[in-house]
Amino acid sequence: MRIFLTGATGFIGSALIPELQAAGHQILSFTRSDAGARRLAEAGVEPLRGDLTDLDRLRDGAARAEGVIHTAFDHDDFTNFVANCEKDRRAIAALGEALKGSDRPLVITSGIGIGCPAPGVPATEDVFNTAHPNPRIASELAGAALSEAGVNVSVMRLPQVHDTVKQGLVTYLIDLARRTGVSAYLGDGANRWAAGPVYDVARLYRLALEAGEPGARYHAVAEEGVPAHAIAAVIGRGLGVPVVSLPPEEAGHFGWLSAFVGLDMPASSAWTRARLGWAPTGPGLIADLERMDYGTVRV
Repeated sequence: MRIFLTGATGFIGSALIPELQAAGHQILSFTRSDAGARRLAEAGVEPLRGDLTDLDRLRDGAARAEGVIHTAFDHDDFTNFVANCEKDRRAIAALGEALKGSDRPLVITSGIGIGCPAPGVPATEDVFNTAHPNPRIASELAGAALSEAGVNVSVMRLPQVHDTVKQGLVTYLIDLARRTGVSAYLGDGANRWAAGPVYDVARLYRLALEAGEPGARYHAVAEEGVPAHAIAAVIGRGLGVPVVSLPPEEAGHFGWLSAFVGLDMPASSAWTRARLGWAPTGPGLIADLERMDYGTVRV
């Protein structure tokens, strides 16, 4: 297929390029800069200049494709997370407009927390709470509206996606530990974060696109839950800084991360694995954190 891929120069998108190409797909991709366009062209990808606020260009890219994978999201400023989620909602709506009246698949992106049925219970693919307090629900609501309009939409819910350079929210914990001189967690650190290696996640996006199952929700989860204290411990070893437990009243230490750092976010991918035959091969989050070069990697 000819695939329109947003976020192709980003962390997950750059892993998707060789995955899609190896399966014989051609790629048209969105990029914000001349430098990004040159990198994409060198990788055998046709670049399309624009950003997430350029809705007409998004519609144009989707109209020119046989399938769409939307991985782009504004990660530049998490203090504006609500506004970034609203921007994503508008982008998804624009992509879907170009696909109406066809069965061309659109795979959008969300977070595994949206599938959590209750505190401490692993998130599952069958849970879709339209009143979920996480602002990222806006992405899935946009997808649901398109589904009702007959667009072939599926959802990829992401955990902490990782390699030895980036690890989702954990990357920002590393930066915080580097700046403050301590690797911290809240309370007993028993809360868990689900995780998935970036190349396994890229393969799952491809499988979801090729399956083209309307309304499906997938969990890109290789590890159901990695304890916060284990994450803090390996960061402490990597940076050579003390590992400390902070009481809940000192959550302000984490800045904007305080909204996430104490959350228990385990997730299952049992349905996803059975449905698509996806079998992640690793490595695990802790293994990647042990192998990374803490002297050179920065946010």
